[in-house]
Parts: sequence; C-alpha cells; structure tokens
Amino acid sequence: MDLRLAIKQKAQSLGFTFAGIVPAVPSKRLGAYFDWIHKEYHGKMGYLARPDRQERRQDLNVILQGVQSIICVGLDYATHSIPQEIATDPSRGRISNYAWGVDYHDVMTPRLKELGDWLETQIGDYDIDHRVYVDTGAILERDHAESAGLGFTGKNSMLIRPRSGSYFFLGELLTTAVLPYDSPNLMPSCGSCTRCLTACPTNAFPNPYVLDARKCISYLTIELKDWIPWELRPLMGNWIYGCDVCQDVCPFNRFTQPTKEPDFYAKNWDYAAPPLLELLTVTADSFRERYKNSPIYRLRRNRFVRNVCVAVGNWGSIEALGSLIPLLEDDSPVVRGHAAWAVGKIGEKRGKTAVLEAIKKEADSTTLAEFQRVMTTFFNK
Repeated sequence: MDLRLAIKQKAQSLGFTFAGIVPAVPSKRLGAYFDWIHKEYHGKMGYLARPDRQERRQDLNVILQGVQSIICVGLDYATHSIPQEIATDPSRGRISNYAWGVDYHDVMTPRLKELGDWLETQIGDYDIDHRVYVDTGAILERDHAESAGLGFTGKNSMLIRPRSGSYFFLGELLTTAVLPYDSPNLMPSCGSCTRCLTACPTNAFPNPYVLDARKCISYLTIELKDWIPWELRPLMGNWIYGCDVCQDVCPFNRFTQPTKEPDFYAKNWDYAAPPLLELLTVTADSFRERYKNSPIYRLRRNRFVRNVCVAVGNWGSIEALGSLIPLLEDDSPVVRGHAAWAVGKIGEKRGKTAVLEAIKKEADSTTLAEFQRVMTTFFNK
C-alpha cells in the first residue's frame, strides 16, 4: 500500500479525524509570527517570545536533529450545541466547548506516540527518531497543517476545514523519516465575511487574520495569570474558561458534525455551563476533584475563581453577595481583588460595608489599590 495512504488510514484507526504530511521546513508565515511578537500581541505569554523558542520555529532541527517530515493530525471536538436558554443565563458560567470533557492532551498524545512507533515498523528502520506535540511544541502547527492541505486560515486566525468547520484539535508527529508528502488543496477563503471580527466581545482582532491576545477572552481567562484589565471585565460576560464566539458565528461551522470521541462530551449541561454560585465556594481540593481530568485543571483554583468573580460581577445579582463577601479575605490577592470588583458591580450597601472593612485589613498594596478603586468607582467614596 502507498505509505502516505497507509499513514492516514492508521491515523484514522487511532481515532484522529484527518491527517496530512509535509516536509519539516519553517512555516511560510514565520515573518508574520515575528511581527506579531514585535507588536507584543502575545501579551504575558513570554514563552512565545523566548529566543530558544524563536530559534526552534526557524529551524525544526533544533527540536529534533535530522527531522525530515511532519505528520499533522486533527481530531474533532465539537459535541452538541448548548441550549440557548442555558448559554444566555447570566447566573451560569460559560466554558469553551473544547474543555467540556477529558483533557485533549491526554487523549491525543498517546495515540500520536503509537503512530510514531507504528511508522518505524512500517519503514523497517528502528533508527528513525520521532517526537510528538499536542499544542505544546515551539512550532506553528496551524501553518504546517494548512500546508498539508488540511484547511485554510480564517480571519479569526483559526484553521478552517471547508466541509466541517474549525472545531478540532491539532497534533504533530515530527520524524527523521523521509515520507511522501501532500500538496495543498485548492481552498476557499473567508471572502468578504467579517462575522468573527465584529462579533468578538472585546474587539480582539486589530486586523483580519491577526489576534491581539491581550484582549482575547480565552487569553484573559486561561493564559493571563494575574489581574484582568478593568476595561475588559464587563465585556467578558459569563465566560469563565475560554470563548467560542468567533467560531460560533463562522458560516463554515454550520457544517460541523458531533465528534465521535466520547471523552469530549460533557457529563451534563451543569458541567458545560455550571451555576456560578456553586463555583465561588470551590476550594483547592474540590477544584482538583472536579477538574482533575480536564484542561481546566491547569488554571488551578485561584485563577478559576478569579474568572468566576468577573462573571458574577457581570451577572450583578445580590444573590451572590453571600458567597462573594467571604472571598474578600481569601488567601489569594487576585481573588480578593476580583471579588471586590464583583461586589462593587452589584452595588449593595452590604457590599460597600464589606469592602470598607476589607480595606482596614488588607496588607497587599496592589489589592489595597484595587479595593480603593472599587470604592471610588462603584460607591463614590
């Protein structure tokens, strides 16, 4: 059998939705990546700008000496559409579809390793070396997948497959084996459509195809480790982990079919969009128990509760004060500060009194400044 076809069939037998093979050469958009870094659109994701990471993107041999080929794989993750009455309920937190189930790294990585071992037996050369990545390596995986004909880059910077949309994960197998390669297919484009650009709640796209991560809700709720900018908090709605807006509005995603991967399905709608009040009281232990097999777990409890506080503030219900006020004395300064912001947004006299009392006890200068800003902004004092 043709080796290229055999590789794709093996990838599909391992559960991947599609696969493509390209030479291990630098990304065709390497220059755009460096320009993106220069404009500081990566925000506080310093690992993206590190010199050693930039070197790897310029020369894949730094990652794997003698690398010749990249096998790009994709795995669909879209499940069922969340009911609109649940998605728009401000008392619930929204979680991006990709994080409703088991951590995709744990699903895809062992399968890629199995694909690499299988490839060695097919070629009959056990001196072949390989390395696998699932959203973890210093390579521009979207561009390599596009070069393999697996889709085109949309204005929302996502890779889009014309007949199935953009709800899929990417993974890569780098190998020192010389393989038969795919050629890019003739692809459509976004044309004049700008739905993703105009729908973004935080206006995170300064130009088509360019994402300013510093404004992206996914960055703010996942990658950003400290304080969420004040001006962006009201725009985040009830998103507490990631955001699907720029994909939800994409016309190509009307062709999306539910994934066949059972691990990606939510246990229930309360898991996909949990009631915010029950999340305000999570401890480190209860957070671990709830999300230990989920990509959400990498946030750890403090960042997660920070996000929940912002969503609760945007909900604005006095019902939340009973759970928010104790957080003004939380062990985490960031949680204390965001809880105060949420209390201020709700604006009740009881909340005002609680923030004033918290100010008397606060020892952290940054959090104290946050408390004082809450008082002057929301309580005019």
